[in-house]
Amino acid sequence: MRAENGFLGGLLRFAALIFAAAILAAGPAAAQADDSQIELSEKRGKFTFSGWDGPEITVWTYVPEGIDRTAAPIVMVMHGVNRDGWRYRDEWIDNAKQGGFIVVAPEFSNGNFPRAAGYNLGAMFDEETGAPRPEALWSYSAIEPIFDEIVARLGGSQTHYTLYGHSAGSQFVHRFLFMKPETRARRYIAANAGWYTFADPAIAFPFGLGGTAATEEGLRLALAKDVLVLLGDQDTDPNHRSLNRSEGAMQQGPHRFARGVAFYEAARAYAAQRGWEFGWQIRRVPGVAHSNSGMAAGAVALIE
Repeated sequence: MRAENGFLGGLLRFAALIFAAAILAAGPAAAQADDSQIELSEKRGKFTFSGWDGPEITVWTYVPEGIDRTAAPIVMVMHGVNRDGWRYRDEWIDNAKQGGFIVVAPEFSNGNFPRAAGYNLGAMFDEETGAPRPEALWSYSAIEPIFDEIVARLGGSQTHYTLYGHSAGSQFVHRFLFMKPETRARRYIAANAGWYTFADPAIAFPFGLGGTAATEEGLRLALAKDVLVLLGDQDTDPNHRSLNRSEGAMQQGPHRFARGVAFYEAARAYAAQRGWEFGWQIRRVPGVAHSNSGMAAGAVALIE
């Protein structure tokens, strides 16, 4: 009996060594690929995303019961300045049930993506030196790989997504559009941004595209995209506690609603001057001020 136990124990140890060697030979990329196949939880869920060159990102999800998860529309929801992806996910749940779509809310923590420079301004420049950072480390560069992992976890066939953002998330969305014009985002919904990067290379970043990697061809593509500038018609408080009152922002208008209209009109004029296609729309959500839940209710019919 002892000999038999010794033989079995040795066999098990040998098998464990072979398995460990296979894992080491496959390397970290294989481990990441295996992890990405973990099925996305039905209803509320979350996972840690590390499948890109930047820091880890917590991704909050919601998959409504009873939908075809392999084909349902996907909306990527970008949170505001409080970096509360879980709350943004939760405020979209009733809309997801109503619309039959999947909610994905990446959370760009202050620790890994500090201040506006690290999140809604894209982490494109070193804060101390002002030098350009590698594109692979921009916060904008996480979105497409997150989409790939979501589809893998769903076992899905989705080929595109809607990108929605509110407040600082809206800033993320419209700058992502300019800096990453060739992505699988089919529709961009920019809701109630506090201030904007205008579609104009003659204006220095962050109030325009001057000094960035944006190209004329990229700008032409961005202006032709399906973009909805979504504005709460009551988001008109010129003294809101988080409103940017810098000189550059104040030149865009006294409050968020006015700045959104100015942003849209400037983009339309820029496209018209060059004879380019212009695919943007502006929509007002009646009775809503600076509220993600209010804007989400106004956006539910716009998810594709």
